Amino acid sequence: EVQLVESGGGLVQAGGSLRLSCVASGFTSDDFAVGWFRQAPGKELEKVACIRNSAGPTYYTDSVKGRFTISRDNSKNTENTVYLQMNSLKPEDTAIYYCATEGSCLDPDANWYYWGQGTQVTVSS
Repeated sequence: EVQLVESGGGLVQAGGSLRLSCVASGFTSDDFAVGWFRQAPGKELEKVACIRNSAGPTYYTDSVKGRFTISRDNSKNTENTVYLQMNSLKPEDTAIYYCATEGSCLDPDANWYYWGQGTQVTVSS
């Protein structure tokens, strides 16, 4: 059974940093994409960053380029951990952040089949 568990959210002042973690388990290989998404109150779900497979490559939405970094740790046989390092945070980054897998980094209309429960990120001004 595929499971995704996020952690690392919290409250931070503008300009600060947070690192989100997404532990993905239940896969038999490393060849799957993982995306980080966010949804702010009253706004649509937005794909923030994506990493295609164990070797990368990575993709970012324009508003986070240069501030956010997605990476993954495949060192454990039974699970992968995907990180979202968020630096220079802004109040507009406030949202619930979700990781998802079994989707496509390149296709903006792709369905993502597995989702984590989400973690709240709040950036104060």
